[in-house]
Amino acid sequence: MSGSILYIDSDRFEQEVLKSDKPAILYFYSEDCPPCEVLAPIYEKMAEKYGDRIKFVKIMRQANRDLAKSLGVTGSPTLLFFRNGLEVGKRLSGFLSKPQVRTAIEGVLGDVLPPPELKKENCDVIILGGGAAGLSAAIYAARAKLNTILLEEGVPGGQAASTYHIANYPGTPGVISGTELIANMRKQAESFGARVEDLREIFEVKLQGPEKYVRTEDEEYYGKAIIIATGGKPKPLPAEGAEEFTGRGVHYCATCDGPMYQNRKVVVIGGGNSAVEEAVFLTRYASHVTIIHQFDHFQATKTAQEEAFKNDKIDIIWDSEVRKVHGEEHSLTGVTIENIKTGEIREIPTEGAFVYIGTQPRTEIFKGQVQIDDNGYIVASEDTKTNVEGVFAAGDVRTKPIRQVVTAAADGAAAGIMAERYITSQVKRIPVQVR
Repeated sequence: MSGSILYIDSDRFEQEVLKSDKPAILYFYSEDCPPCEVLAPIYEKMAEKYGDRIKFVKIMRQANRDLAKSLGVTGSPTLLFFRNGLEVGKRLSGFLSKPQVRTAIEGVLGDVLPPPELKKENCDVIILGGGAAGLSAAIYAARAKLNTILLEEGVPGGQAASTYHIANYPGTPGVISGTELIANMRKQAESFGARVEDLREIFEVKLQGPEKYVRTEDEEYYGKAIIIATGGKPKPLPAEGAEEFTGRGVHYCATCDGPMYQNRKVVVIGGGNSAVEEAVFLTRYASHVTIIHQFDHFQATKTAQEEAFKNDKIDIIWDSEVRKVHGEEHSLTGVTIENIKTGEIREIPTEGAFVYIGTQPRTEIFKGQVQIDDNGYIVASEDTKTNVEGVFAAGDVRTKPIRQVVTAAADGAAAGIMAERYITSQVKRIPVQVR
């Protein structure tokens, strides 16, 4: 626990938050809450950085339900910001990233801290991304005795870590949780000497030239080769009100946010494997799940479809798209859908909407430096080489027909091996000086 974080209960709320002599951030958390586990180290990190300018407070939601209800807090984690006794800024909830939390804090403070003096770090291989591809690359690169540093903006895991169960990963006992699989990968990478540095926001990357460069908030990294394994992120729901209610009823991770919806009705939007599998997972919590899909058939595997069809807590609305998300100030009450064949418009009451309509690659920072296709994916072949020497792309971030955890790990292995070969070839090119 950080000494910069104050733990309170409801009877101290007024004194510690409303009457605080400086702005305060109040974090409602719960036990057995996956998104709370992800947010905890981020909150610690932010408390270390901003603790002298904003008060960091935590309160358990289950033990302080009346206060939570009075503030319109219905799920965990939820962050609220206060100044002079009033709530300010935009409240955050659900599965949160470090950039989201940092941006919100800096918005309340009105400015940012002076930039720290940057430390410099030299290595052989820089890996960007801590999912299955990045960790697999770290295993192979570190085992080849390369000085390997992996940088992850959040907590290592990527999309795999938010998958409740993975039933088709070779060598596992039938079913394994994404969290456990990623933990095993990280432990293995570190056992070979790889440094895995999480909660590292990437602000600048330079890919051209023999020396690759990455800048985070407090360090500059220089490497002989770089492996891009930044993965993908969910495509946002293209409906009115969706952005406004993100984290307050609209979610992109059932494993992270599903526990908030115990005995409540939710909808799942999409028809691929993720949508159908997570709909089944959500029936562990929700009283009823409605799948809304734009076609008259699923794209999911037959096994996933069979599980959904036989689950009496699931029903399906075909040929329809969500046009609007609406609700009260802090909670979702329903979605408006349109049947794309008949044009019929109707409202579906719901307290939560989980969106699975595809992913988009995290490649914004690399544009103009490496070849990227029209869909935003880095162009790289099976050997993971890009059009820039010493730059490799692995996993969901690169052009490829199949995106699974096992194919991401395979990409990572290839990238680690190719990086080692590239570095070795560069060393051989250096002429030996005869004295």
